[in-house]
Amino acid sequence: MPLPVIDAALCDGCKACVEICPVTVYAMLDDKAIVVAAEDCTACQACIPACHADCIVVNDD
Repeated sequence: MPLPVIDAALCDGCKACVEICPVTVYAMLDDKAIVVAAEDCTACQACIPACHADCIVVNDD
């Protein structure tokens, strides 16, 4: 199961991951992106190049 992880210390709140994710894995909380539906992640990894802060990793365990 793919597991998306966001490094909150690096996230600048640009919302790119929230906007590009086709299955709504991410949401915003206190101006930072958070993972709200990890179980829905399809490991498409569209969020990784969209994130200019380079704070997203999708682990495929």
